[in-house]
Amino acid sequence: MSTSPHPLPDEQLPPAGTAPAPVRGALRRRLARLRAEPEAGMSTAEYAVGTVAACAFAAVLFRVVTGDSVVDGLTDLVDRALATLA
Repeated sequence: MSTSPHPLPDEQLPPAGTAPAPVRGALRRRLARLRAEPEAGMSTAEYAVGTVAACAFAAVLFRVVTGDSVVDGLTDLVDRALATLA
């Protein structure tokens, strides 16, 4: 029995006489369930890649936000806002 995540179409199933009826019935029920409920979520490898990508994005964002030009721009913005209120 194959452990492939992609079930075979009905026309590619083994001929009716090659497996006992209970096995064929169980196989058909399993294939029907796989077709009705596609895979959801991520595998471990996808989690690892997603985590690395998120960390890289966070590092770039941190570097940009803590850069001198951003800090100077935010300081000027706050100074102008406070000057307007005074």
